[in-house]
This record gives sequence, C-alpha cells and structure tokens, in this order.
Amino acid sequence: MNKSTSPTSFNKPSSSKSPSHKLFSKKLASNKWFPYHALSNYLRCPICQSPLEISEKTWCCEGSGDATMDSVQTNGVQKIKAKNSKHSFDVARQGYVNLLPVQKKKSKHPGDSQESILARQRFLQAGFYQPLQVCIAKLIAKHFTQPLAEQAIEQVTEQTTRQRCWLDIGCGEGYYSQKIAEALNLEQTVAETADTASKTINPLIAIDISKPAVLTLAKSCNQQQILWSQQQVNQGTEIQDRAIQDRATKINQSKNNPSHHAMIVPLVASASSLPLADNSVYGVSSIFSPILPDELARVMAENGILLIAKPEVGHLASVRAGLFDTVREHDSDKFLQQLQIVGFTLVETQKVTTEFSMNAEELADLLTMTPYSYRAKREKREALLATATEQGFMTEGRFVLYVLRFGHKTETGHALSLQ
Repeated sequence: MNKSTSPTSFNKPSSSKSPSHKLFSKKLASNKWFPYHALSNYLRCPICQSPLEISEKTWCCEGSGDATMDSVQTNGVQKIKAKNSKHSFDVARQGYVNLLPVQKKKSKHPGDSQESILARQRFLQAGFYQPLQVCIAKLIAKHFTQPLAEQAIEQVTEQTTRQRCWLDIGCGEGYYSQKIAEALNLEQTVAETADTASKTINPLIAIDISKPAVLTLAKSCNQQQILWSQQQVNQGTEIQDRAIQDRATKINQSKNNPSHHAMIVPLVASASSLPLADNSVYGVSSIFSPILPDELARVMAENGILLIAKPEVGHLASVRAGLFDTVREHDSDKFLQQLQIVGFTLVETQKVTTEFSMNAEELADLLTMTPYSYRAKREKREALLATATEQGFMTEGRFVLYVLRFGHKTETGHALSLQ
C-alpha cells in the first residue's frame, strides 16, 4: 500500500505588492494559500489517470498517463516519438467539475433526472429518512473521526496531522454528504486541542453520475460557504496582497462557514472508474449506490473505512404491496462476500427502522425518487395516491448499514489504525 499523502505546504508570497486584479486572479490560481492545493494528491485525470493540477478556474492533467506516438522527421530520418496529451476540465460557475468523459457515458443524460432530484429533495427535507442520516454520521464518528482525532491529541506527528480524504459515492444532491462533512468536522474540533487543526482540514469528494444532482449539491455548498474553493486560508500564512487578504477575511469570518469544516468537492464522475489515485482515500460511503469491490479496493488506503447503506428486508413494504402483484425482497448483503475477497472485513452492522405517515404529495415524491415510478403500472400508482389523498398513507423505512475496514496494517507508518 502507498504511504499517506504529505501535508499541504503553503509558500509565502513575495514581498512585492500589487493591487492589480489580474495579479489577484493569478495568485489565486497558484494555490499557494488555499488548501484545495492538496486535492492534487487524490484526484486523477479520468482519461489518462495522470495527476490533476487544481486551480480555481480549470483543472488540468500533466498528460503523463496518456502517451501517444507521433511521427517526427529529423535529418531526413523518420522517427517515432512519444507525445503526451494534456486534458483540461473547466470548473463550472456553481463550483462543481465534470470528470465524466463523453466516451464513458452510457446515455446522453445519465443518472437521476431533475424531476427525480427535486422530488427527493422535498421528501428528505421533510425528515422521513433523518434517522438514517443521523446513524450514518454516528458510525463515521465512531469508526473514523473520533479514533483519528484522539490519536492526534496523544501524538502530534506528521502522519497524524495530514489530510484524510473521504469519498461519497452516489452523492445525489448531498443530503447525506453534508451530514458526513459535519461528522468529519468532529476530528478538526478535537484536534484543535493539539494545535493541529490547520493541518487537518479533511476534503470530502462527492461524486454522482447525474450532472443535475451534482449541480444542486454545489449550489447548496456555495450558499453554506463549504465549497472546496471557499475554504479558509492557512492561519499561519502571511498574506501581503490586499485583495487576497480581504477575500480571506471575508471567508474566515463568515457565520455560515464553520471553522475548519470539511471541504466538499462536488464531481460528476462514474463509480466504475473513479478519478482518484490508488490508495488515496481513508473513508468511503455508498448510500443506496452500486457496490464495485475491485474499484473500492483500488482507491482505499490501508485500514480505511467503508460505510454502506442498503434497504433492508421489509423496506417500504406497504408501498410495494400496493404497487406490485409480486413483491421481491431486498437482498441487502449479497456483496459482502465479494468485498471480503478483495480485502475488506466487516466490523459492525446497524439496522435502522422508522415509521412515517405521508400525504398524497409526499407519497408522490417518494414514488418519483425511486424506481417504483416507472416499474409500477399506472393504475396501481393512481390507486395508491388516491388512498393517500383520502386517509394518508403509513409505511415503514427499514435500512441496514455495514461498516467494513480494508486490509491490515503490515508496516509502521503506512496508515493510521482505525481501531
């Protein structure tokens, strides 16, 4: 396994001052003061897999992973020479980046539709799945953030203070992602006691194949000042450019920007071909998303934590009974054996059950955000909604969560123990 990534280094600016707006933009792009510079340690080009250089406007790879052959004539002799192709990806105005190449799309608009996203937003904001959201955060605090934060207090070393990247696969519009970011923030809060907080700003990379979903997440993060490009300037850095200093002060003093909050990086990307370096993430969450064991094992660091949430047997049973003549139960643990083969070990299982009543509009949103919207017959759907209109509709959400740990610590210094 690879060693942990190095902590972010921030270089002091030169003594020359300039009020020029062009110089201000250029300095921002150089990443000398903003912590998203360290994202280069984790992110890789989705086309050639070479490292990505992160800036505020454009992400560009070095092209080292995609050498093509070019014919060159020298002194009348035809020679074949390796030629590297660089790839660039623009940062959208809302702050997300599309790392899903056209050639890797299986449809013109992959992932959830805008209608489905809006329905899920309304449903989740009503609090129906909040018990699941809370349980996810508690498990991350128990198995990931709290053990690491305690180690940071007991022994302040280079290894215990470097960034630890979390990956949320299938993030959607970010209902669970933002709660996970809060859980990751626990480590920074505890680490402040050891005076290491400025080095432990954990990035949360949130990916989804749906562009509308990632755009929605980016807008939300931007409003809350927790977007990757809005993070705090390193407190120990002397900033001599007035424009940068003013911006840093505005960000750092924002009431909506929690101190050392985990930065969220919204990406349009595929779970089957993650734009991440090998062994680069210390935690992965997959909430109702497909499980691809080989790809998860590739990106996971030694002793990293994998949290999976799936529907349990009996999930939304009354809804499915009203929609389908034959109900097939969820097979929630079918992937566990495959994960064990590639190096994961199950350390905890939690079940969450919540009963709730919906009106017709809320039930319609639930149907729209699930595959039931197109699998059920129209007359069955309309009959179910008519029932909800007359008397409301009661159902039960049943979920199962798995916490797994990857690999075993075989060499000192390669990874932090999460036990």
